[in-house]
Amino acid sequence: MTELRKELSLYGLTMVAIGSCIGSGIFITPSQIASHLPSPTLILIVWTVGGIIALTGALTFAELGGMFPKAGGVYVYLKEAYGDIAGFMYGWAYFTVINSGAIAALCIAFSYYLSFIFPMGESGKLWVAILAIVCITVINIFRVKLVEYFSNLFTGLKLIGIATVIGIGLFMGSFTTLQTNDPLVISSSGSLLSAFGLALVGVLWSYGGWQHASYLSGEAKNASSTIPKAMVIGAFVVTVVYMLTNLSYLFLMPVAEMARSESIAADAVSKVVPNGGFLVAVIIAISTLGTALIYTLSAPRIYFAMARDGLFFKKIAEVHPKYQTPVNSVILQSIWAIVILIFWGTFEDVITYVTFTDWIFFTLAACVVILFRFKRKEAHRPYKTLGYPFTPLVFILISSWFVINTLIERPLQAGAGLTLLLIGLPLFYFFKKKQVKSG
Repeated sequence: MTELRKELSLYGLTMVAIGSCIGSGIFITPSQIASHLPSPTLILIVWTVGGIIALTGALTFAELGGMFPKAGGVYVYLKEAYGDIAGFMYGWAYFTVINSGAIAALCIAFSYYLSFIFPMGESGKLWVAILAIVCITVINIFRVKLVEYFSNLFTGLKLIGIATVIGIGLFMGSFTTLQTNDPLVISSSGSLLSAFGLALVGVLWSYGGWQHASYLSGEAKNASSTIPKAMVIGAFVVTVVYMLTNLSYLFLMPVAEMARSESIAADAVSKVVPNGGFLVAVIIAISTLGTALIYTLSAPRIYFAMARDGLFFKKIAEVHPKYQTPVNSVILQSIWAIVILIFWGTFEDVITYVTFTDWIFFTLAACVVILFRFKRKEAHRPYKTLGYPFTPLVFILISSWFVINTLIERPLQAGAGLTLLLIGLPLFYFFKKKQVKSG
């Protein structure tokens, strides 16, 4: 049986972790967050909380990454702890909602910002988004090392572009934009806690991605060491970058303007740099396409692992004989992403039910660290979670509150995610029945 090629380095995996986080979020969601929390202090607090969640999550998942250096990441952790049904439901959710939805949202964002550079109508944007999915699919089919090259290039360009935005904000912006009325209350209806939870949707969408390095364990050199390091380094770098970027936005424009802006990075830079919006549009286009490329690389390894375990269609477990990539898994995901692209709703609606569904499984996976400290005391752990048990408990508690708050405040989007999860249950028993017959 043809196996996956082990050739991803620590640097490449770290770039995957960073590149998976820094996509469209930091360029789009700050305006949505400002509309929920019209206060510079609260905006910085919610991004700080997001960084704490990302860091505690990476430190927690790093222990699992060292224990289970296999292709599939979170799928493997859930399956080992809770059985086949948990692993399958995660893989099913990732295919139907989480990753395919993220790819669709990223390519929508790519087409939007490309239209800022090359004006086009709505149908043109749709075809550009579809073409973007086709292109990143083709790249992913040929060779994983090729994707690593593109990932390193796009992530490097993104960091340079973001550094430019940060530099403009910190050195050319003004502290006076922060010296306005800064009430620690919200003006819209509802409680501060609920508004904070809604703001976290955009924050966690922006921070999400550091775990993608774990999905590539089956193709990593010295996976038990490199996977934990890549996730922790990636989460730390992204936290620093996001805090500086939001501080730059606040130095360049008042919160009220941030809340009204549809392209906050371009509008902020345009305050002090003529034609700055064009430069930022180029950066965002590169950023979103690069992140979609990484998502198309990492998640199909989950479906690949499921199929090899007999929990998904057998053809999905096939590896291309020449390029040694899970070709059918990649193609299936891209087809579904195009379906979502055509039929799903707005960018904000998509990220709400994507993030809601994703963090249900993140919470369950974080619990595995504590569970295995009792059930598998003697297991080999190349890395142990720093600050255990405080670190995983912080992640679990905040994540649980976020999921519950989203279910209450955005029942339509959360309900859509739960509905797709329930559809996966009969499929699981179908595959289990086939396992029994064949075994």
